[in-house]
Amino acid sequence: MESQDTLVPLGGAEFAPTRTYLNTSACGLLPRRAIEAVTLLAEETAAGRPDGAGDFDIVDEARAAFARLAHVTPDRVAVGSSVSVHVGMVAQSLPSGAEVLFPEGDFSSVITPFTVRGDLKTRFVPLERLAESVRPDTALVAFSAVQSADGRTADFAAVRAAAAAHGARTLCDATQSAGWLPLYAGEWDFTVAGGYKYLLCPRGASFLTVTEEAQDALLPIHAGWVTGEELWTNSYGPVRELAHSARRFDEPPAFSSYHGAARSLALLEEIGIERIEAHDKALAARFRTGLAALGHTPVADDSTVVAVPGLGDRADALREAGVLLSARAGNLRASFHLYNSAADVDRVLAVLAG
Repeated sequence: MESQDTLVPLGGAEFAPTRTYLNTSACGLLPRRAIEAVTLLAEETAAGRPDGAGDFDIVDEARAAFARLAHVTPDRVAVGSSVSVHVGMVAQSLPSGAEVLFPEGDFSSVITPFTVRGDLKTRFVPLERLAESVRPDTALVAFSAVQSADGRTADFAAVRAAAAAHGARTLCDATQSAGWLPLYAGEWDFTVAGGYKYLLCPRGASFLTVTEEAQDALLPIHAGWVTGEELWTNSYGPVRELAHSARRFDEPPAFSSYHGAARSLALLEEIGIERIEAHDKALAARFRTGLAALGHTPVADDSTVVAVPGLGDRADALREAGVLLSARAGNLRASFHLYNSAADVDRVLAVLAG
């Protein structure tokens, strides 16, 4: 196992969990700076801010920070409230009869916006067969970069190649990966990422990226005054000109969420995603080694999300012992992030051994 001394938390005084928290796949911990930003906005709003309940410039700070983390330009990023809303826009933009290919058991918010239409062809295959299952009549491949239920990571290169070979568009949900796994959003027609997990943002901040080539195929079905090319000239009557960038797909921002998100994303940039990835994966590897020593077999992957089939019923007992994890699809799911340490890994192993 790695030395406990080398696996210390990143982020310093930004985090102060009172329990052994291994549940970032459900919800990330807020850094101190984000809490302070949200609190300040609430206090200013209560006192009567001159410009209302938030600042569009700070929203754009968050947009630009996410763009840097996703290796795209800010004009390719739209902001919103949730993954299901972003995905719903993609789903409503497809023509009737279009085929959408999914991995079996992927997260509901990636799938349901398509299935509720009733006039699309939806097909489900095992994750490991996703690339080989793309065919000429597939319009879209929609999948999560990392599976919520068990932490398995998709074969990005194979999916990209198969989609390109058959002319299919791609939608990648990075909610369980953005913040610890480098994201190259320009490799996909659409990416979505809920901010409240590994991106450490308050809930209500979510990001959509759209390539320039795919933008014209996407209907801005919830367009409003914030989606105009000139922000402050479209308050009354129809928006005269939609934004030329992906901002045409914005939802009106939940300002408190984005005031916090701008600070959280800045912290991730300061530490560096590559450094976070190495830290998180080392903790997950330490956990997998310890599980094997206890006679348990986790799902095989090098993801920071570690699932142990058949142990989901231990989540309640672990919670009583001060260790927070999740039970998903019968699995005990541990998820490690920058604020975790080797001591956290050893603590959960000790409880499982007892």
